[in-house]
Amino acid sequence: MADSEKTPFKSGFVSIVGRPNVGKSTLLNALIGEKVAITTPKPQTTRNQIIGIHNGDHHQIVFVDTPGIHKPRTKLGEFMDKSVQDALTAIDAMIVIADVSRRDPQERETIKKLARQSIPKFLVLNKMDLVHPQELLPIIAEYADDGFDQVLPLSAKKGDGVDKLLGFVLDSLKEGPRYYPQDQWTTQSERQIIAELIREQALFLLQEEIPHGIGVEILSMKEESPTLTEIFADIYCERPSHKGIIIGKQGAMLQKIGSQARRQIEALLDTQVMLKLWVKVRQDWRNSNNDLKTLGYSE
Repeated sequence: MADSEKTPFKSGFVSIVGRPNVGKSTLLNALIGEKVAITTPKPQTTRNQIIGIHNGDHHQIVFVDTPGIHKPRTKLGEFMDKSVQDALTAIDAMIVIADVSRRDPQERETIKKLARQSIPKFLVLNKMDLVHPQELLPIIAEYADDGFDQVLPLSAKKGDGVDKLLGFVLDSLKEGPRYYPQDQWTTQSERQIIAELIREQALFLLQEEIPHGIGVEILSMKEESPTLTEIFADIYCERPSHKGIIIGKQGAMLQKIGSQARRQIEALLDTQVMLKLWVKVRQDWRNSNNDLKTLGYSE
């Protein structure tokens, strides 16, 4: 009998949850080995559920990255909060991630609440590379009695401890089907990924008060030849004053956003890309059901 027939196939859905800006998307990318989710230093970069699929000969783990747990202030915020709640239902295991480089009382309370889930659960103490080794053991001990199956110090950015976490998650899963094709590593469409890559560069380059009011819509995507793809996209902001900042003096900022995003998109598509961007004002779009639907933030 072949080894593939002897070895049971294991699968399951695993949520990655935590407060904003603790490294959830960075961890997802490290677990999958592909850029599934955009990452920036700004909180609430992730706005919806992002699925990354880890495939092996005898397993398939479907990881669900979620927006950071926060109090919603707009309809977009409500959508993000619902994405978190949805990700905590019908799952087989859960990874809770905390930032050990900062001590946040709200985060501590969030972790205690999540520890009550009656499924296999793993607490990841991320950014351990920013903490002195002598401080790490007392931090681990602080969480030891919370009820997690494992408490793991880890650096998602450097990849330290990721394989160990993956092993614990896989051990916790039961036999199950392959939910997605073996060569699929995300459920996002190319258009969704490209829109996020453009938004990522805007988040990196723009001032603090603008990013939360930015959305990206892919207007068209056309393969001009086997080696060239043409993409048109709108960047939405909420105020006329923000439009000028996004465009920049003589278009310099918009050109920089486009140039950096284009390099990321070319790596994704493995072709040359001609990217054309426009900036439009949609006042209070984060509270408009129609605008949220247009930008993909609706069920």
